[in-house]
Order: sequence, then C-alpha cells, then structure tokens
Amino acid sequence: QVQLVESGGELVQAGGSLRLSCAASGRPLASYAMAWFRQAPGKEREFVATISWAVELTYYADSVKGRFTISRDNPKNTLYLQMNSLKPEDTAVYYCAAGTRSLRSRDDEYEYWGQGTQVTVSS
Repeated sequence: QVQLVESGGELVQAGGSLRLSCAASGRPLASYAMAWFRQAPGKEREFVATISWAVELTYYADSVKGRFTISRDNPKNTLYLQMNSLKPEDTAVYYCAAGTRSLRSRDDEYEYWGQGTQVTVSS
C-alpha cells in the first residue's frame, strides 16, 4: 500500500505558475503509474494528467495540454505537476493518484489517493 500527500497549492493570479508535489510513502513510487485529477466546486472530479511507471510516457487532458507538465522523481518518491499560464478555470482541489495500469484517465482505475491541495486562480 502507498500513502500520498499533496502540497504546493495556493492562491495565484491568472497567468502565474505553481508546482504541485505529491510525496509517496509505504511503497516505492516507481511501482505505480501516477496521475493528477482535480475537482472544482460543484463539479465532478476530472482527469488532468498521467505518467506511466516505466518509460515515463505522459498523457494530458486537452484543457491543460501545453500549459501543465507532469513529472516524477522516483528516487525522491515524489510526483510533480508544473502548472503555467494558469487560468481562473483551473481553480480546484488537485489530487494525486497511484495505480497499476499506465496512462489511464478514469478515476476508478486508480487505487490510491491523496487528500488534495487547493489551487485558486484569481482573475
């Protein structure tokens, strides 16, 4: 089993940048495919980005492609999400997730979840 803790969320102005981190413990991060999801108030949780466990293939939601970058540092057991050119519609609680199947975009395909970190983008 793996435990996940997100950090890095804060209030930022539109056009700004943030880097979210997800620290894993319990089992090596390298054992899992990882992903970021987000949930805005009143909306369902949605897929943001995912990275495979082996050759670090990545896949992004169209809404963030070209602005967000997912990466992982397996020796540090940490997942990252670099977010640039932020928009007010990026405001949400961001969750990291771990699973055993690579490049999945459905939340029910991930077994482990963090508690989330709030990102607020002001206009």
